[in-house]
Amino acid sequence: MKYLMPIFALLAAASFRTADASPQDRIYAAYVLLGNNGQGIARVITDAPACPDVRFDGKPERMQLRASPADVPARPGSLKDAKFPVLVCEAKLPVHVGHVSIAGKALPVPRRNPQRIVVIGDTGCRMNQSEHAFQSCTDPEKWAFRQISAAAAAFKPDLVIHVGDYLYRESPCPKGADGCTGSPWGYGFDSWQADFFDPAKRLLAAAPWVMVRGNHESCIRAGQGWFRFLDTQPFAPSRSCDNPENDARGDFSEPYAVPIAGDTQLIVFDSSKAASSAYSPEDGAYQRYLSQFRKVDALAGRMPHSFFLSHHPVLAYAQENETTQPGNRALQSVMQALHPARLFSPGIDAAFHGHVHLFEALDFSDDHPATVVTGNSGTATDHPLPKTLPEGEQPAPGAMVSRIVSDSEVGFLTIERTGKQWLITERNRYGKPQVRCTLRGQSLLCARL
Repeated sequence: MKYLMPIFALLAAASFRTADASPQDRIYAAYVLLGNNGQGIARVITDAPACPDVRFDGKPERMQLRASPADVPARPGSLKDAKFPVLVCEAKLPVHVGHVSIAGKALPVPRRNPQRIVVIGDTGCRMNQSEHAFQSCTDPEKWAFRQISAAAAAFKPDLVIHVGDYLYRESPCPKGADGCTGSPWGYGFDSWQADFFDPAKRLLAAAPWVMVRGNHESCIRAGQGWFRFLDTQPFAPSRSCDNPENDARGDFSEPYAVPIAGDTQLIVFDSSKAASSAYSPEDGAYQRYLSQFRKVDALAGRMPHSFFLSHHPVLAYAQENETTQPGNRALQSVMQALHPARLFSPGIDAAFHGHVHLFEALDFSDDHPATVVTGNSGTATDHPLPKTLPEGEQPAPGAMVSRIVSDSEVGFLTIERTGKQWLITERNRYGKPQVRCTLRGQSLLCARL
């Protein structure tokens, strides 16, 4: 209980700002996203009556309104309305801009060739009645995202990647669960502020972000906040997740690429609605994903090297009820139609994911790309994988794992460019290295430290 009052009192105070508060005091979050082709987007969440100015190299420009305040009626299955009593404003960054500021506060500027990258995933504090799971959100030993954010910011990254699942406070804290007493819950801004924007404040200020959409941000869950705050496409009511009748559109977003080097790019893929079992070719989701994977093929053809980013792991494992589960069969069933043996487009050297609340690094003896899972950045971790995989176990048919390293401790990942290879380091909540890997092409070699 010793952490309860300072944290939630601060959040409550922020909800009752006076009308004469300074422009900076009325800003809840200011950050930079990278969208299609690496386009920088400055974004602000504020309770001011109008969008503020942004300054590009000292020249003021009025930010554009992205989303107005709204009370979104509870969707089927939800227990309460999603309230968004804030403006969301944005502005595209000019190419080669050197300095960006809002209300006197500098924002991070994208680097053309980022050398130091942080990867986090599955960061929120789990509060879920259906799973009878209530994490202690007020105890940093039980929910470490704030610590991880600080340690990752101290790494001084040029870029941050979040591989999905930002909001976990879905159910009210029950009596007797002292660790979450007083916490906001549901899918409105108060939950987004407590679960993501407030604890991520230092890391949001450290570098631009690439945001990957997770299953917690699907339309039936926190999709309304996703489209208001984190999606990089223009906001449109028809794909905002506000109206369930539009979910067939809102649950699927087009893939896009973000260059990170002269020869390397990230391909961002929305797998938020992916099922766990294989699709039939007649399934509507199969057809949507097939179209999107064809676009991944086209994107991958633009660069010699690509890293694929999606929330659901295609080639990794999870441990459930003492049984080792393979990768996502739904995505595999679609990818096999285009690339029966490899699954991934030619030129994709590695894939980065979340969803499984562990760290995993897998190398393959055949032509499958290396896989890294970082789903351990705050939410309650999953059961660890066995030290030795069951004989013959494969994450997908024909995917021959040559080396695998996994860890169930909370932490984050760093990626550093060193010549023609990438140094990938799994770190604990304090930033201490735990596992170090070298990625050269699609070959991943790891060692515990």
